Amino acid sequence: MASPGHSDLGEVAPEIKASERRTAVAIADLEWREMEGDDDGPNEAQDSDFPTVERSRLQEMLSLLGLETYQAQKLSLQDSLQISSDSMKNWAPQAPKDLPWNFLRKLQALNAEARNTTMVLDVPPDTRPAEKESQVEEEIIYWDTADDISADIYSFSELPTPDTPVNPLDLLCALLLSSDSFLQQEIVLKMSLCQFALPLVLPDPENHYHTFLLWAMRGTVRTWGSQPPRAVGSFREDSVVLSRAPAFAFVRMEVSSNSKSQLLNAVLSPGHRQRDCFWHRDLNLGTNPREIADGLVEISWFLPSGREDLDIFPEPVAFLNLRGDIGSHWLQFKLLTEISSAVFILTDNISKKEYKLLYSMKGSATKYYFILSPYRGKRNTNLRFLNRLIPVLKMDPSHVLVKVSSTDSAGFVRRIRAIVAHVTRAPCRRVSVEDMAHAARKLGLKVDEDCDECQRAKDRMEQITRKIKDSDAYRRAELRLQGDPWRKAAQVERELCQAQWAGDPPERCRAELRHRLLELRTQQNGHDPAWGLQEFISGISSPSLGEKQYFLRWMEWGLARAAQPRPRASPETMLTLRAKHRGAVDFSEPLWPEPLGVEHFLREMGQFYEAESCLVEAGKLPAGQRRFAHFPGLALELLLKGLPLELIDGNTLSTPLRWVTGLLKELHVRLERRSRLVVLSVLGVPGTGKSTLLNTMFGLRFATGRGRGPRGAFMQLLTVAESFSQDLGCDHILVIHSGGLIGGVLTEAGERFEQEASLATLIMGLSNVTVVSLAETRDIPPAILHAFLRLEKTGHMPNYQFVYQSLQDASAPGSKPRERKQLLDEPRDASRATVQMEHQGGGIRTLAGLAFCDPEKQHVWHIPGLWHGVPPMAAVSLGYSEAIFELKRCLLENIRNGLSNQNKNIQQLIELVRRL
Repeated sequence: MASPGHSDLGEVAPEIKASERRTAVAIADLEWREMEGDDDGPNEAQDSDFPTVERSRLQEMLSLLGLETYQAQKLSLQDSLQISSDSMKNWAPQAPKDLPWNFLRKLQALNAEARNTTMVLDVPPDTRPAEKESQVEEEIIYWDTADDISADIYSFSELPTPDTPVNPLDLLCALLLSSDSFLQQEIVLKMSLCQFALPLVLPDPENHYHTFLLWAMRGTVRTWGSQPPRAVGSFREDSVVLSRAPAFAFVRMEVSSNSKSQLLNAVLSPGHRQRDCFWHRDLNLGTNPREIADGLVEISWFLPSGREDLDIFPEPVAFLNLRGDIGSHWLQFKLLTEISSAVFILTDNISKKEYKLLYSMKGSATKYYFILSPYRGKRNTNLRFLNRLIPVLKMDPSHVLVKVSSTDSAGFVRRIRAIVAHVTRAPCRRVSVEDMAHAARKLGLKVDEDCDECQRAKDRMEQITRKIKDSDAYRRAELRLQGDPWRKAAQVERELCQAQWAGDPPERCRAELRHRLLELRTQQNGHDPAWGLQEFISGISSPSLGEKQYFLRWMEWGLARAAQPRPRASPETMLTLRAKHRGAVDFSEPLWPEPLGVEHFLREMGQFYEAESCLVEAGKLPAGQRRFAHFPGLALELLLKGLPLELIDGNTLSTPLRWVTGLLKELHVRLERRSRLVVLSVLGVPGTGKSTLLNTMFGLRFATGRGRGPRGAFMQLLTVAESFSQDLGCDHILVIHSGGLIGGVLTEAGERFEQEASLATLIMGLSNVTVVSLAETRDIPPAILHAFLRLEKTGHMPNYQFVYQSLQDASAPGSKPRERKQLLDEPRDASRATVQMEHQGGGIRTLAGLAFCDPEKQHVWHIPGLWHGVPPMAAVSLGYSEAIFELKRCLLENIRNGLSNQNKNIQQLIELVRRL
């Protein structure tokens, strides 16, 4: 038994009672005997006792964390994103039931301390002993009913009590077991962004039916460079599920005084700064006993940046970590041996049982390495077993490493890296997560992606995407109402709108425009939805909510891989333009074409609805003959489940008014009494971090990265908890993201500028709160400045915040007075031209002279950079997370205090859309 000084349960097996240890060993021995064809094994009583103990541990952990109610009806992504009073508090958890929500909130904000489960107990010290004594008395009475009283009381005494910290790995496992597939996916995605190790095999201590988390991994995409770097093209982006890499597993056999997780972190960390990718014993609460997390398999990757001076390995490498002893988790160990290029086994002693287990791996193509601490172990016994294993596992003496307290840690890490590099240079097994899932199925593990709903949705997606060979050709052939037909109709509608506002234009002119519009809409309505669109509509019409959500996710990934568009300019051109204009480039003709996405199918549905509605309004089509009146209801279901819906089409720079109005009407019907809205918008030029800011602040799903997302303005809906809606003054927050609508310094004048300025005016005019994301402290995009000046005339000015995310230093978050002064000083040429245009004859006014700009108010925010270091292995900056939280709190405070425009209900918003 390990000494108290080495009882770290991040790596060392817990000291459990003798009866439980015997049962675990018996079951492990049964598994080994079954593989060898031996029918002898533990008796029935032993086999039934083990699950009973484990079941009580899982149920007690779920109860402790307040998650027992989410076993039948799983916790959903929408549940985790609700705005509540806690959204405005930077609070520490005070009880175990706070821990899951604290973890989710911090993970959403990409907080590097999300795994910390430290609690600040809000209990008077003098009352704790009495409470604890009473609690223990109740526990003893409860456990008196068990068959084995002494054993069960001993077992229960090891479970955490409400004032005992919870191991972070137990919290993660309990939360994943209580979450639906889509929340699991979001948790894994955010953990990846935080550079945390990801759960790969989720243990189920109650049923011993472990789950391989393929679906949960599916949405995680990483970017890495190659050596030597070859300009922009040297970077590759791919799903971690699909990209293949050599894998290296680290496992523990019985007791090891060396920490696997610390060793892995050291191997993965460039330079002298260690990254805590894997949770380990020296971190806060790392020594707390694990109750349900043994058997968890985690995975992390080293990804090269393309710089030889920084990269530990020249290619991606996967590292796997099994929590717990291989003897108790033989199935997981067997999986690791089948998917890994090499397995590192850390141990102090090789017992007879472990020797037999390893002997059964005879003939395996995997390389095995032992990391021993012989001063704590039985040196002669280890040598005897190793001498027998070396020929069986095709090892040589160099595969046995010794690490004791006097070993140079840095030198030992270099040796491990050298072994990994040597294995990867030779022909070796390279696997993707999908390949790992195939191996898991063969061993009998459950794969989360194999449920019927998920597979039916995948089949439908594949039927659609296998017909896509070229995205542009597919749009022309299958999405026929977009492109020229919609562009011409939008232009006529703009001319008709301008004619109505021009004073008193001739009726003949307006009649001609209406007639031309009707002709275009009639042509559109003459088409039937293409086969691909019909399949898409069937997918989102599924009566199964789960299948509908699976289908949308599959479509997002399938379309992303079906036909990647080629850039319209070379990487060198893009770099030259960005350098010349300091990052502000006109994207009116995007250098990278818009990729085909789900939004294009929804846009096509919107055009069918628009054309039909136009004919009904003109009396050319009886309302009873409508075929597409149900389309807004279908799209609304997607909005309510977190999918962004298009408000402004970025290709035509126009709003499908009837479609948007139809969506809002459906929303009004659906929300009924809870229809009070606050509209929050974010504008700015591409590449200033708008999507990342919104996703981090509210957990939204806007596409990040220039060239990856659509160019239109999109809206998502956030629900305010009923308990907080009265205090906040609204039931929902409608978030509008301008995407790539607003150009940079190259769009200073002309028709394109006027269109952008009008759209910025529309978005800000609808808004209660507007966040302007800036590329430079003194450079407000001219179109946005134009919108501010227009709205100043009308008196409709949203509460606004300027956010600057481009500083190189990692200074403290918050407003910076010097930057506020720079921002409000005399504008540059483009901004000066805009001001002159709006104030003819009044001379040039600086921003500081405008009524809405008060340099003393906290309107300007500096957000530190997201990454601390060089991506893709850079850690997340804690300053970024903290600054985003402060901005979020400020926005919600302004809404609650009524500093924004008067809140609207949906009917008022519909009317405002029409007017604007």
